[in-house]
Amino acid sequence: MRSMRLLIDTNILLDVLMKREPYFQDSALIWKLCETNSAEGHVSSLTIANLIYMMRKELNPEEIGEVIKKLKLIFRLAELCASDITRAAERKWDDFEDAVQSATAERIHADCIITRNVRDFRESKTIAFTPAEYLARI
Repeated sequence: MRSMRLLIDTNILLDVLMKREPYFQDSALIWKLCETNSAEGHVSSLTIANLIYMMRKELNPEEIGEVIKKLKLIFRLAELCASDITRAAERKWDDFEDAVQSATAERIHADCIITRNVRDFRESKTIAFTPAEYLARI
């Protein structure tokens, strides 16, 4: 039996990297599931680009490189494909980035999306859970 394939949204990574309360604990448990291979964690390359953009305000290029290396040890990188962009645009969601995440989740056959913005994924074909909701299910 394969482990659950999760697409991890940007906000979950930020919760852990920035130790954002009250979200840190549950998001860190999701990381731990992926780190121990209890779940197969995937992160969109769009998420990595967004993280680098945000981190460059506070970290130097070497520190950013170290963060990315650590992320790649824990998570699998889901490449951003032209088809993801096209499908996201066709959805006409208010938040384009969320539409891209949803399209990516479908393409990689994710079992679910882990995000704190579940409401933004109401129309996603891949169900979304908050970290707490997902943890309560396993």
